[in-house]
Amino acid sequence: MEAGVVFLLLLASLGVALTDTFHGDSISFMPPKRNSDGTYKVTFFHRQNSKGNCKNESTFTCDDGVCTTFSKSSVLPTDKEVATNPRWCQSEGRTTATVSTNKNSLTLRLTTTMHGKIPQSWRRSGCCWEPNVQGVGVSWTSFAELDLGTRSDTRSINSCPVTTTVSSLRVPQNCFSKIRLLAYDPDRDKVRCRYALNATQVPGITLDETACTLTKTGNITTGVHLFVLTMEDVTTKNITVTYADKTTTYREESNTRLPPLCKVKVQFSVEVTDSIPNCEMGHVQPTFLSRTPSHGDVLHATVGQTFQLYAQAQAAHSTIQDFQVSGPHNMTKAFKDDQFGKAEVTLSWMPQQSDLNRFVPVCFTAETKKTQSEMRCVVVMVTQSSITQVRAKVQCEPNKMTVVLEKASIPDIDENFLQLRDPSCSLTSNSTHITGVMSFTTCGTKLEEKGDFIVFKNEINSFVLPSEVIVRRKTVKIDFSCQFPKAIEISSYYSVRNSDYIFTESSFGSFGYTFEIFRDGNFTKKVEASAYPVEVKLLQTIYMGIEATSELPNVTVFVESCKATPDDNPDNALSYDLIKNGCIRDETLKVAESPQTEFRFQVQAFKFTGNYDQVYVTCSVILCEPGSQFSRCAQGCLKDPSRRRRRRGLSKETVGHYITQGPLQFVGQPVPKAAEEGLNVVMQNDDVPATVISPPAAPDTKSSKGSWEFKRMLSSNVTAVVLGSAFLVSVMLLAVVIHRYSRKTRVEDTKALIASDYEN
Repeated sequence: MEAGVVFLLLLASLGVALTDTFHGDSISFMPPKRNSDGTYKVTFFHRQNSKGNCKNESTFTCDDGVCTTFSKSSVLPTDKEVATNPRWCQSEGRTTATVSTNKNSLTLRLTTTMHGKIPQSWRRSGCCWEPNVQGVGVSWTSFAELDLGTRSDTRSINSCPVTTTVSSLRVPQNCFSKIRLLAYDPDRDKVRCRYALNATQVPGITLDETACTLTKTGNITTGVHLFVLTMEDVTTKNITVTYADKTTTYREESNTRLPPLCKVKVQFSVEVTDSIPNCEMGHVQPTFLSRTPSHGDVLHATVGQTFQLYAQAQAAHSTIQDFQVSGPHNMTKAFKDDQFGKAEVTLSWMPQQSDLNRFVPVCFTAETKKTQSEMRCVVVMVTQSSITQVRAKVQCEPNKMTVVLEKASIPDIDENFLQLRDPSCSLTSNSTHITGVMSFTTCGTKLEEKGDFIVFKNEINSFVLPSEVIVRRKTVKIDFSCQFPKAIEISSYYSVRNSDYIFTESSFGSFGYTFEIFRDGNFTKKVEASAYPVEVKLLQTIYMGIEATSELPNVTVFVESCKATPDDNPDNALSYDLIKNGCIRDETLKVAESPQTEFRFQVQAFKFTGNYDQVYVTCSVILCEPGSQFSRCAQGCLKDPSRRRRRRGLSKETVGHYITQGPLQFVGQPVPKAAEEGLNVVMQNDDVPATVISPPAAPDTKSSKGSWEFKRMLSSNVTAVVLGSAFLVSVMLLAVVIHRYSRKTRVEDTKALIASDYEN
């Protein structure tokens, strides 16, 4: 982030704090506000993890004189183990600063630094990390950087990622699998996790920066390991950021080369304990049961009303003694021990007016004497009035789910401002009902495992247009799901190979796509589900087809892009374009004639360089009503997409939806060219990309001519090779004959010589 104001938080007094050793901390922010006088109101919450008595009386100061007022509430404990020597204790303090600056960003810091030998009294005061494997112990620093510009999409100052952890994380050495961190952004930006500058990386553990997950990849020693990370937000759309001095900057979608709009440090420790006999979750280590919220869920609370969160866990061969919680300081905890190794907790909290619009991170674990469950975290969004939450009628089918809402049950709701989790999927309605249809792999549907069940979850939310300054509509959040037992054959209930995609849009109703791999160029024999992953060889021709179905007659399907990736993540940075902006990019790709609702093509099999043996193909597909010269389907290949002609209201088309097929699994040696039926090598004579046409027109004459020239050259070369080979074979045969004749002659001469000597 470019240099800005340094908003320096200094620990005024270390000697009066009564905390034990430091175990980590986190900072979360209220949405920053710009006051009418040009100053900024910045409110943040600091949670600190430690042992023993976690009451913290430290005070903060603001450096450089940029704070005209500085208000700090009392630091209060949020959770503490009930024991003589508590293993965990967490506190939270709230600070509000009025910042006067003409710069574009500010930096928050809280630093403790000790030099020389550390007195035992200071170590008890929380100055230093607890003893750890890395040997870090002298100092720790809290840190955050905030951009003060106003975003064009939200018309507000950027919000920082929300995160926290429980105070004490423990995992047996032989059971360390992964630790999922909370990484939520109120602006719906992507959150990227990185090791902080100069932080020591833990050997044997890999950080997935995109998923914000720590995974075991090698041997890990027992003891306490420290993790010092930063969470950064990356915009998922193109936006403009405007600052107080009227200057602007342009933020390109998913551009990781730009500095983040916000950077927040989170630090914590993980104790790797001795191994246990059984690592199965629910045996000795507690596992959460189905009524527990899923990791990353966004829950809603209302000012002045009691919010409750319920969690339940089970450990068949150990006793759950407590739940460790990281939450707001006035959240209460009610623990209940049940039979069969089960235990439950109910968290209660009443948000105050000062909590309005706050995004509150809450994390929790189930604790036994020697182990704990996975850490689960949710975000609680605080609103002024109750959010409408109704029970939807859901129909679960083998490859899709349908949600139906009765309009009479949700009066005063504007159906035009409702959407599914994926905003590209909208809803349809009639005079009495609002309906949404989606497959288990589209529209933001999430798959989760809950005990003995697999659950597919989605939600209906209200939304606000970027151009709206005020609204008078109620906020809506409706969760719905389909649940299937693991004991059944799961593949009979949902498409594990992503070939069925169902969407809903208000102007097109329900429509869907199938994406198949075929046995040959007739496009009639599909590869069976049992044959996935599909085994192929390099240079083999792959036949694929996309078919659209729609409630509307006479629609046309258009494939705007297709790209290959080495895994099922279409956003993988390692990718290869087959079709882009409606233009063919791969020289071996050929489009076959097909009806207007189908797109059939063939491409020569390839693999990514490096240690990759699979390929997935993801395509962006659009449906259009024919007859409009301004529709995306009619415009075909666009060399410069920015110059696309658009006429609002004159063309009727869906948004682009992504569908994926694969994997293709590479085996054996490449297919010989002479043995590959239908393999045509196409050489393009110029840099002009071929056009994806639906239905396809006749082949490009230039490409055909280039192909013929290449074949003619290849034919003449083959003839020369054959003649040369025949000549070499003849020479070799002649040499063999001469050699054998020579040997025979020498033998006969020898015999004759021996006979002559004998006779003499």
